[in-house]
Amino acid sequence: MSTRGGPDIRLRGGQAMRLRGLIRKEFLQIVRDPSSIAIAFLMPFFLLLLFGYGVSLDADRVPIALVAEAPSPDSADFMAALQGSHSFAPRVMASMPEAEEALLKGEVHGIVRLRADFPRRLRLPEGAPVQVIVNGVDANTARLVLGYVEGAWGNWLAARAAGQGQELKLPVALQTRIWFNSEVKSRNYLVPGLVAIIMTLIGALLTALVMAREWERGTMEALMVTPVSMTEVLLGKLVAYFTLGTGGMLLTVGLAVWLFEVPLRGSFWVLWMCASLFLLAALGMGLTISTLARSQFVAGQIALIATFLPAFLLSGFIFDIGSMPAGVQVITQAIVARYFVAIVQTLFLAGDVWSVIVPNALALTVLAAIFLTITWKKSRKRLD
Repeated sequence: MSTRGGPDIRLRGGQAMRLRGLIRKEFLQIVRDPSSIAIAFLMPFFLLLLFGYGVSLDADRVPIALVAEAPSPDSADFMAALQGSHSFAPRVMASMPEAEEALLKGEVHGIVRLRADFPRRLRLPEGAPVQVIVNGVDANTARLVLGYVEGAWGNWLAARAAGQGQELKLPVALQTRIWFNSEVKSRNYLVPGLVAIIMTLIGALLTALVMAREWERGTMEALMVTPVSMTEVLLGKLVAYFTLGTGGMLLTVGLAVWLFEVPLRGSFWVLWMCASLFLLAALGMGLTISTLARSQFVAGQIALIATFLPAFLLSGFIFDIGSMPAGVQVITQAIVARYFVAIVQTLFLAGDVWSVIVPNALALTVLAAIFLTITWKKSRKRLD
């Protein structure tokens, strides 16, 4: 019995030694390769700064033109209310032709016009109309400007009625309550989603390029003549780039919470476990691509088209999936980042909502298993 057991123990010890050597080789390659460090750490920092400070879906300090055909205390009071709002950067203009020309030139995004009979009609039961002209080229900004003007008009009427000791009579009284993102900042929505984009870069794009580089440089052929198996080679790469991806995730989450002050209302450990599942799926995609394309250029193009662009456009990171055409919504079911974006935005803004976390985590588990199985099946110690 002892004779039979000895070789097995030595074999397992040899496998462990080879695996440690392969992991050490991968870490040395990462340290010696500036592009890997840039993609893993500099790129996340740049993307966070770009989306945290430079990209915003909010309409803040929107330039609009204010035109009062017959200036009066009422029109001046209403325009002062618009000028005091952080949503607008108003410009008072003397006439409609001047305001229309500014709108055509793109100097303002909308026009608020108070007609000459505004003071008189304001005191009538039906009220005074306010004309709002909005530049509809950017539909999202146009809707926001229109909504902001309507809100400012309602607030001004309520304040005016209260100042006169009256009650503003409206057919419906709205009491607005915003959940999860009470500040209504797009930064709180975009920055968490960047965790998925950054981990896609590290897991899929970087892994695909590194494997293809080994085929181009001939180091993969050198590994094939050694006693190591392809399973050990894949495990060495998974461990190394899983560690690298985890570091990128920790950097992104830390900057999101401490630099951009995005609230993390859910459990960090739940986030880490779900991020690990997503990272395994992303690594599986990268390794699958590298087994099919052994050129860095081809692998990079495939990784961009098949992983990064879908994660950016079809994952719900920026565009709401429910607003997409039905056919595109079906396609998003195959996008791995879709499930992690739903998890990470829920954990940051809403907390541990298990009805969202569990099904998406199961989908990540299934996709990770599929891609890793494909990689293992396609990876053999042969050159063809």
